[in-house]
Amino acid sequence: MNVVYRNIRRAERSVVDGFGPLGVATVHEAQGRTGLMAPTIRPIYPGARIVGTAVTASVAPCDNWMIHVAVEQCQAGDVLVVAPTSYSDAGYFGELLACSLQSRGVRGLVIDAGARDIRDLKEIGFPVWSKAVFAQGTVKETVGSVNVPVVCAGALVRPGDVIVADDDGVCVVPRRDAASVLAASQAREAKEAKVRERLKAGELGLDIYDMREKLASRGLVYRDQPPED
Repeated sequence: MNVVYRNIRRAERSVVDGFGPLGVATVHEAQGRTGLMAPTIRPIYPGARIVGTAVTASVAPCDNWMIHVAVEQCQAGDVLVVAPTSYSDAGYFGELLACSLQSRGVRGLVIDAGARDIRDLKEIGFPVWSKAVFAQGTVKETVGSVNVPVVCAGALVRPGDVIVADDDGVCVVPRRDAASVLAASQAREAKEAKVRERLKAGELGLDIYDMREKLASRGLVYRDQPPED
Protein backbone atom coordinates (compact mmCIF):
# COMPACT_ATOMS: atom_id res chain seq x y z
CA MET A 1 0.00 0.00 0.00
CA ASN A 2 1.25 3.49 -0.85
CA VAL A 3 0.47 5.82 2.02
CA VAL A 4 1.36 9.17 3.56
CA TYR A 5 1.13 9.28 7.35
CA ARG A 6 0.46 12.76 8.70
CA ASN A 7 0.87 14.20 12.20
CA ILE A 8 3.54 11.71 13.21
CA ARG A 9 4.80 11.39 16.77
CA ARG A 10 8.19 13.08 17.10
CA ALA A 11 10.81 12.86 19.81
CA GLU A 12 10.45 15.71 22.28
CA ARG A 13 12.15 18.84 20.94
CA SER A 14 14.08 19.61 24.13
CA VAL A 15 15.53 16.09 24.08
CA VAL A 16 16.35 16.31 20.38
CA ASP A 17 18.16 19.61 20.77
CA GLY A 18 20.10 18.17 23.68
CA PHE A 19 21.97 16.02 21.17
CA GLY A 20 23.23 19.17 19.43
CA PRO A 21 26.65 19.39 21.14
CA LEU A 22 27.23 15.64 20.89
CA GLY A 23 29.04 13.90 18.07
CA VAL A 24 27.85 10.87 16.12
CA ALA A 25 30.61 8.70 17.59
CA THR A 26 29.60 9.56 21.15
CA VAL A 27 25.92 8.85 20.56
CA HIS A 28 26.66 5.61 18.72
CA GLU A 29 28.84 4.34 21.57
CA ALA A 30 26.42 5.50 24.25
CA GLN A 31 23.51 3.53 22.80
CA GLY A 32 25.42 0.28 22.67
CA ARG A 33 27.16 0.79 19.34
CA THR A 34 23.91 0.74 17.40
CA GLY A 35 22.17 3.02 14.93
CA LEU A 36 25.00 3.88 12.57
CA MET A 37 24.35 4.18 8.86
CA ALA A 38 26.87 2.67 6.46
CA PRO A 39 30.05 4.67 5.84
CA THR A 40 28.97 5.23 2.25
CA ILE A 41 26.74 8.02 3.58
CA ARG A 42 28.92 11.14 3.65
CA PRO A 43 28.29 14.88 4.05
CA ILE A 44 28.49 16.75 0.76
CA TYR A 45 30.65 19.41 2.44
CA PRO A 46 32.76 19.28 5.61
CA GLY A 47 31.77 20.81 8.90
CA ALA A 48 28.02 20.20 8.67
CA ARG A 49 26.43 19.07 11.93
CA ILE A 50 22.73 18.61 12.61
CA VAL A 51 20.22 16.91 14.87
CA GLY A 52 16.53 16.59 14.14
CA THR A 53 13.48 14.36 13.93
CA ALA A 54 13.05 12.02 11.00
CA VAL A 55 10.48 12.39 8.28
CA THR A 56 10.92 9.35 6.04
CA ALA A 57 10.31 8.80 2.35
CA SER A 58 10.33 5.45 0.57
CA VAL A 59 11.04 6.16 -3.10
CA ALA A 60 11.43 4.20 -6.31
CA PRO A 61 14.85 4.02 -7.97
CA CYS A 62 15.59 7.11 -10.10
CA ASP A 63 12.26 8.69 -9.10
CA ASN A 64 12.00 11.65 -6.71
CA TRP A 65 8.24 12.16 -6.83
CA MET A 66 7.75 11.18 -3.20
CA ILE A 67 10.34 13.68 -1.99
CA HIS A 68 7.99 16.41 -3.18
CA VAL A 69 5.18 14.67 -1.32
CA ALA A 70 7.33 14.41 1.82
CA VAL A 71 8.13 18.12 1.87
CA GLU A 72 4.54 18.87 2.85
CA GLN A 73 4.86 16.65 5.92
CA CYS A 74 8.03 18.32 7.17
CA GLN A 75 8.10 20.73 10.09
CA ALA A 76 10.75 22.96 11.61
CA GLY A 77 13.42 20.82 13.26
CA ASP A 78 12.93 17.80 11.01
CA VAL A 79 15.49 15.90 8.95
CA LEU A 80 14.23 14.28 5.76
CA VAL A 81 15.44 10.69 5.35
CA VAL A 82 15.08 9.18 1.87
CA ALA A 83 15.52 5.49 1.05
CA PRO A 84 15.10 4.04 -2.45
CA THR A 85 13.44 0.63 -2.63
CA SER A 86 16.40 -0.68 -4.64
CA TYR A 87 19.85 0.58 -5.52
CA SER A 88 20.07 3.98 -7.11
CA ASP A 89 22.78 6.62 -7.21
CA ALA A 90 20.87 9.15 -9.29
CA GLY A 91 20.76 12.80 -8.23
CA TYR A 92 17.37 12.83 -6.51
CA PHE A 93 17.93 16.11 -4.71
CA GLY A 94 19.29 19.54 -5.54
CA GLU A 95 19.11 23.21 -4.73
CA LEU A 96 15.45 23.75 -5.63
CA LEU A 97 14.17 21.09 -3.26
CA ALA A 98 16.56 22.38 -0.62
CA CYS A 99 14.99 25.83 -0.87
CA SER A 100 11.58 24.25 -0.32
CA LEU A 101 12.77 22.36 2.74
CA GLN A 102 14.60 25.38 4.14
CA SER A 103 11.41 27.42 3.97
CA ARG A 104 9.84 24.88 6.35
CA GLY A 105 12.73 24.91 8.81
CA VAL A 106 14.06 21.47 7.86
CA ARG A 107 17.59 20.99 9.16
CA GLY A 108 18.98 18.67 6.50
CA LEU A 109 18.63 15.62 4.30
CA VAL A 110 19.94 12.07 4.55
CA ILE A 111 19.60 10.04 1.35
CA ASP A 112 20.80 6.57 0.40
CA ALA A 113 21.29 7.76 -3.18
CA GLY A 114 22.74 10.76 -5.00
CA ALA A 115 22.55 14.53 -4.67
CA ARG A 116 23.56 17.31 -7.05
CA ASP A 117 23.90 21.11 -7.17
CA ILE A 118 26.56 20.75 -4.50
CA ARG A 119 28.02 24.23 -4.85
CA ASP A 120 24.56 25.78 -4.58
CA LEU A 121 23.65 23.64 -1.59
CA LYS A 122 26.82 24.75 0.17
CA GLU A 123 26.16 28.40 -0.65
CA ILE A 124 22.66 28.32 0.83
CA GLY A 125 23.89 26.30 3.81
CA PHE A 126 21.68 23.24 3.42
CA PRO A 127 23.47 20.11 4.66
CA VAL A 128 23.04 16.78 2.89
CA TRP A 129 24.42 13.34 3.66
CA SER A 130 24.38 11.11 0.57
CA LYS A 131 26.16 8.09 -0.86
CA ALA A 132 26.89 9.77 -4.20
CA VAL A 133 27.23 13.10 -5.92
CA PHE A 134 25.77 12.60 -9.37
CA ALA A 135 24.23 15.01 -11.87
CA GLN A 136 21.93 12.38 -13.36
CA GLY A 137 18.32 13.42 -12.87
CA THR A 138 15.21 11.49 -11.91
CA VAL A 139 11.60 11.13 -13.08
CA LYS A 140 8.26 11.53 -11.34
CA GLU A 141 6.28 8.43 -12.21
CA THR A 142 6.11 5.99 -9.29
CA VAL A 143 4.17 6.39 -6.07
CA GLY A 144 5.88 5.43 -2.83
CA SER A 145 5.20 6.16 0.84
CA VAL A 146 5.95 8.86 3.39
CA ASN A 147 6.45 8.42 7.13
CA VAL A 148 6.77 4.66 7.09
CA PRO A 149 9.72 2.74 8.57
CA VAL A 150 12.59 2.60 6.08
CA VAL A 151 16.04 1.09 5.98
CA CYS A 152 18.49 3.80 4.98
CA ALA A 153 22.10 2.71 4.41
CA GLY A 154 21.57 -0.33 6.61
CA ALA A 155 19.92 1.50 9.52
CA LEU A 156 16.25 1.23 10.46
CA VAL A 157 14.63 4.67 10.65
CA ARG A 158 11.12 5.21 11.95
CA PRO A 159 9.22 8.48 11.62
CA GLY A 160 10.00 10.75 14.56
CA ASP A 161 13.33 9.10 15.42
CA VAL A 162 16.27 11.32 16.22
CA ILE A 163 18.87 11.80 13.49
CA VAL A 164 22.37 12.90 14.51
CA ALA A 165 24.76 13.69 11.66
CA ASP A 166 28.24 15.17 11.35
CA ASP A 167 31.53 14.60 9.55
CA ASP A 168 31.71 11.06 10.99
CA GLY A 169 28.41 9.98 9.42
CA VAL A 170 24.83 9.49 10.59
CA CYS A 171 23.39 7.83 13.69
CA VAL A 172 19.73 7.02 14.37
CA VAL A 173 18.28 7.14 17.89
CA PRO A 174 14.85 5.50 18.30
CA ARG A 175 12.21 8.00 19.40
CA ARG A 176 11.21 6.02 22.47
CA ASP A 177 14.83 5.72 23.63
CA ALA A 178 15.83 9.32 22.96
CA ALA A 179 15.80 10.58 26.55
CA SER A 180 17.80 7.67 27.97
CA VAL A 181 20.30 7.73 25.10
CA LEU A 182 20.76 11.47 25.58
CA ALA A 183 21.54 10.96 29.26
CA ALA A 184 24.00 8.18 28.47
CA SER A 185 25.63 10.30 25.75
CA GLN A 186 26.02 13.29 28.05
CA ALA A 187 27.55 11.07 30.74
CA ARG A 188 30.00 9.64 28.21
CA GLU A 189 30.91 13.13 27.03
CA ALA A 190 31.61 14.26 30.60
CA LYS A 191 33.77 11.20 31.27
CA GLU A 192 35.74 11.75 28.06
CA ALA A 193 36.36 15.38 29.01
CA LYS A 194 38.11 14.24 32.18
CA VAL A 195 40.14 11.63 30.30
CA ARG A 196 41.11 14.24 27.71
CA GLU A 197 42.61 16.47 30.40
CA ARG A 198 44.61 13.58 31.84
CA LEU A 199 45.96 12.67 28.41
CA LYS A 200 46.92 16.29 27.78
CA ALA A 201 48.78 16.25 31.10
CA GLY A 202 50.91 13.36 29.85
CA GLU A 203 49.26 10.31 31.41
CA LEU A 204 49.10 7.22 29.24
CA GLY A 205 45.93 5.48 28.12
CA LEU A 206 47.59 2.27 29.30
CA ASP A 207 47.32 3.54 32.87
CA ILE A 208 44.10 5.55 32.68
CA TYR A 209 42.23 2.54 31.33
CA ASP A 210 44.07 -0.03 33.52
CA MET A 211 45.28 -1.95 30.48
CA ARG A 212 48.58 -3.29 31.78
CA GLU A 213 47.29 -6.24 33.80
CA LYS A 214 44.94 -7.35 31.01
CA LEU A 215 47.70 -7.11 28.42
CA ALA A 216 49.96 -9.23 30.62
CA SER A 217 47.23 -11.84 31.03
CA ARG A 218 47.02 -12.03 27.24
CA GLY A 219 50.72 -12.79 27.02
CA LEU A 220 52.29 -9.42 26.26
CA VAL A 221 55.89 -9.35 27.50
CA TYR A 222 58.25 -6.37 27.71
CA ARG A 223 61.99 -6.95 27.23
CA ASP A 224 64.93 -4.59 26.99
CA GLN A 225 66.76 -4.78 23.70
CA PRO A 226 69.98 -6.73 24.19
CA PRO A 227 73.23 -4.84 23.65
CA GLU A 228 74.84 -5.07 20.26
CA ASP A 229 77.70 -7.56 19.83
